[in-house]
Amino acid sequence: MTETRTAAQILVDCLVAQGTSHAFCVPGESYLAVLDALYDARNSIQLVTGRHEAGVANMAEAHGKLTGRPGVAFVTRGPGATHAAIGVHTAKQDSTPLILFIGQIDRATRDREAFQEVDYRAMFGTVAKWVAEIDDASRMAEYVTRAFAVAMNGRPGPVVLALPEDMLVEAVPARVPPRVEPVRAAAVPADIARIEALLARARRPLVVLGGSGWSAAGLAAVQAFAEANRLPVATGFRRKALIDNRHPCYVGELGLGPNPKLAARTREADLLIVLGSRLSEVVTSGYTLVEAPLPRQTLVHVHPDSGEIGRVYQAEVGIAASLDCVAAALAAVRVDSAAWAADTATARADYEAWVAPVAVGEGVNLAAVMAHLAEVLPEDAILTNGAGNFAAWLHRFYEHRRPGTQLAPTNGAMGYGLPAAVAAKLVDPARTVVCIADDGDFQMSFQELSTAAQYGAAIIVLVANNGVYGTIRMHQDREYPGRVSGTTMMNPDFAALARAYGGHGARVERTEDFPAAFAQARAAGTLAVLDLAVSPKFISPTKTLSDL
Repeated sequence: MTETRTAAQILVDCLVAQGTSHAFCVPGESYLAVLDALYDARNSIQLVTGRHEAGVANMAEAHGKLTGRPGVAFVTRGPGATHAAIGVHTAKQDSTPLILFIGQIDRATRDREAFQEVDYRAMFGTVAKWVAEIDDASRMAEYVTRAFAVAMNGRPGPVVLALPEDMLVEAVPARVPPRVEPVRAAAVPADIARIEALLARARRPLVVLGGSGWSAAGLAAVQAFAEANRLPVATGFRRKALIDNRHPCYVGELGLGPNPKLAARTREADLLIVLGSRLSEVVTSGYTLVEAPLPRQTLVHVHPDSGEIGRVYQAEVGIAASLDCVAAALAAVRVDSAAWAADTATARADYEAWVAPVAVGEGVNLAAVMAHLAEVLPEDAILTNGAGNFAAWLHRFYEHRRPGTQLAPTNGAMGYGLPAAVAAKLVDPARTVVCIADDGDFQMSFQELSTAAQYGAAIIVLVANNGVYGTIRMHQDREYPGRVSGTTMMNPDFAALARAYGGHGARVERTEDFPAAFAQARAAGTLAVLDLAVSPKFISPTKTLSDL
């Protein structure tokens, strides 16, 4: 006889079958039945209770980035879902597998604007890969299993499933499908031969590496392809960790405020081999480095989702296939690199000059801070950040050495770094996790210090404290000089806040004091916050406010 279980129990059984190790939530009465079912699965799934739905959605998104399988978040209806929307948007633009489960009103009260009622298909329809509401308890396993497949296949992304409260307690025959693995499509040999022929004729080639869904083996194959053919490799925005930044073929990041020499090299390339990247607005500097829809460069575009090939750019060769499979095939390609080998060396030298620390006239020098972190942190340390001008110092001056060491939102979401750091430390407690934030970014989510303390996540947070919303102040001073409006902040004692949560906190006033302060934070063995006194005058690595 088939066992009968509630829909909530079947949902949790499906999560266990899919290998879900963590679920992130803010509890709500709309899905109490799921919380109860998770109690029975507590030895398989760690339920992490956050302090804000935006935080738990970001934790789940970071979990998806690190593991390659969907991060899972549970929130309640209405306000809970709207708070969590930021994590869905981040997962969309970052191509991260994520499943957001939302407790929903009873089915009998729909379409009356019941308490906290929202049409989630309309709300999330343009930012999620799939949005559905489960009306029939007998189809719970079908929907959840499909959600895992949709989130991982093609271009990874978010799925939203609404769970009517009354449906969750219905008992139905239980049958849990097997674990879902993403589909791997290989490139045909003729496509690889076309890339080889184009490369053999090129004089100024450039590989652009980006996107998500890579394995360590796939990235090693890309590095082997570049190494064997002495090809320059640039990474997309916030994808620096896809290649060892010390490798002689790595020439920098195409992001906000890129190295002007790298920008020129991209614009002047005669062949772009784009692996995984969508060539977004940020990567292309507003579609100026690579013009849409018909680029000046010969374009080879490889992406796991056929919907991305030809959507913005008309490629000479478009390949919709698994990135790992294409990389493995490219690793065997060999051409004469004499035409560009010297230029690759020059591009590398330009990169090394670009990442050399710069001087600042006052306050803690973030360039020196990042250089010190690169020197003392283990190669597998994870660095996280949200959004703001402070991130430019991290992305420019810190050199990543291994995949899976960068958690950063390509959609420019403030408040991401702290919850991402909490998730990273829970996924792999043995690794060092450092969140880089500024005062505005940190205060978007600093309540998640409480989550870190509750679950023993010994993260280190560096807060660049300058009392302003730096990015907006930069634009404001350029467009409306001398008319400061709405961009200043009064901040608390961030170090004291860390201590209030039972952690370590310290204020750093001078650059030369940072190494000792960071060593103490690492030795504390608990969550730690270092409040860095940064001058608002030095608003970016290349500009001061007076320059603007």
